[in-house]
Amino acid sequence: MYRITPYSYRRAALLGVEIRPSSHQNKKIDVFQHGKKIASIGAMGYKDYPTYLKCRGRTYADERRRQYHRRHAKDHGLAGFYAKNILW
Repeated sequence: MYRITPYSYRRAALLGVEIRPSSHQNKKIDVFQHGKKIASIGAMGYKDYPTYLKCRGRTYADERRRQYHRRHAKDHGLAGFYAKNILW
């Protein structure tokens, strides 16, 4: 099970949403707005910015973040938006 980091909680608060561990076995986080689930984000098999920070350090994590944003620049869906802004 994925452990939600303080980083992700802070990012979610800035967006005005609440996050909880996902009820979907292949996702990390469920995003809620006004008590209603609006998206499941973060595939379990992949790392995210807070995970890279912890295991590889800021320089490596920043480079992975840059690559993620470049790869997902054309993602305009709701789940993509929240993944980019909460996990990255």
